[in-house]
Amino acid sequence: MITQPSKANVLLVGSGGVGTMGAYALETGGKAEVTAVLRSNYAVVSKEGFSIDSIEHGNGIVGWKPTKLVNKVPNVAEEGLKPFDFIVVTTKNIADIKPTVDEVIETAVTPGHSVIVLVQNGLNIEKPLVAKYPGNPLLSGVSLIGATETSWGKIRHDDSDFLKVGPYKSPGVSDEDGVAAAKKFVDIYNACGKVEAVYDDDVPFTRWRKLIYNSSYNSVATILRMDTTRMRISEHVIDNLIRPAMLEIKTTAKAAGVELPDDIAEFMIRADPKDIYFKPSMCQDIEKGNYIEYENIVGEPLREAERLGVSTPVLKIIYGFLKGLQWKTMEAKGLIVPKWTEDSVYG
Repeated sequence: MITQPSKANVLLVGSGGVGTMGAYALETGGKAEVTAVLRSNYAVVSKEGFSIDSIEHGNGIVGWKPTKLVNKVPNVAEEGLKPFDFIVVTTKNIADIKPTVDEVIETAVTPGHSVIVLVQNGLNIEKPLVAKYPGNPLLSGVSLIGATETSWGKIRHDDSDFLKVGPYKSPGVSDEDGVAAAKKFVDIYNACGKVEAVYDDDVPFTRWRKLIYNSSYNSVATILRMDTTRMRISEHVIDNLIRPAMLEIKTTAKAAGVELPDDIAEFMIRADPKDIYFKPSMCQDIEKGNYIEYENIVGEPLREAERLGVSTPVLKIIYGFLKGLQWKTMEAKGLIVPKWTEDSVYG
């Protein structure tokens, strides 16, 4: 009698566009069973399932659900659950708002067993996880997919799913175990045969490269509420903000030991199809009244630049604007109250 190999037990935190398509790829590949954590869309999806139109998996997918839907991160110990083999985090990384990623997943992590996979934007996102879970393999992932939840439970996947995943050095995990965990995750993600996941042996390069786009276009779009097509047509937004910010990231990366291509800025300036009038994700978040993930996209590169003695005047101004926008959202959500105190410097 031939026994089937057991499927990987996967927890996916963040079932928006990117997370849902990740869950779909994992499940349809047949090598994983996914427990998806939903928040705002839980009521709709638990009743109706996801509706998906996908460039790779097909259109008109209706009523799809992963193996299990939950509305909060499970507590493995208290609920007597089977340990999760992989905990995949695809939420926005809002480092300045509690609870942070390391706190969100705490009850689901089985020490020494669960592989934590961060599929998120930004620099140094791994550091809090390494500090809190030094004995768990940590994978750093960069996703280049185009996927959006257009309304609760409705997913539009309109650009190919390309995922790069590599190990991040953890003090309690051997290099061999980190590499093995990354290659296993790539294998189960690719099993559906319709996406492309690759093992990444140079995570810092991949993250700095994506920052060229996110620190500039994503950030300036958020400040101006402007799509990338209009920026390019205007020309002055590119010349005065986008290109200078990109070159500051490139210079900082070089000081940090990461050499990006000489033409990286000119390539990224023209990376979006010119007629799609695309608003990057952070701009979409601010327009919805959501918190923005500016700390890891601009704050961390800026702090790296200061540490390395690199001048980044444009990034510093962009950071100031974004921090102010976040402050306004925090006030709107009741997280802070604007009032004078004895410690107020400008009172």
